[in-house]
Amino acid sequence: MRVRHTTALPINHVTFVSMPDASQGSKALRVGRQNGALQWNRESDDATLPEQSPAGVTLSTPLATGRWLCLRYQIDTTAQSMRTWVDDQEIAGLRVDGVPTQNVDGQWLARRTPPRPTGLRLGWESYSTGDDTLWFDDVALGPSPIGC
Repeated sequence: MRVRHTTALPINHVTFVSMPDASQGSKALRVGRQNGALQWNRESDDATLPEQSPAGVTLSTPLATGRWLCLRYQIDTTAQSMRTWVDDQEIAGLRVDGVPTQNVDGQWLARRTPPRPTGLRLGWESYSTGDDTLWFDDVALGPSPIGC
């Protein structure tokens, strides 16, 4: 998908992509931001990817404002495996490959069941303060990787 933010994402926890997840009793699997960087979050246990340590956060990326970005992610629903790209750059802190990486995926791998998204919701959800105007375009879903 393409996404465009008008404001730098706030330091607080926000979400802009949410997917009901059958592996969490339909609680959400979310993409957003916390501590200045793009992150994944599980609603059921509040696990984050990367972990919210200074070392984990530096392995992610902030999102640029005022221009369209390509956000892509791949979720394997049969194994603990996820990958995320921004503008064709894979984000190291947003990768789960089944091999524990310090400060990245310990919380994520503690849950043995892989995510099984059943839907897609786009929009803005802030858990404290922070507003943004954002746009989505060229949203595509498929069983195999889709390029930007």
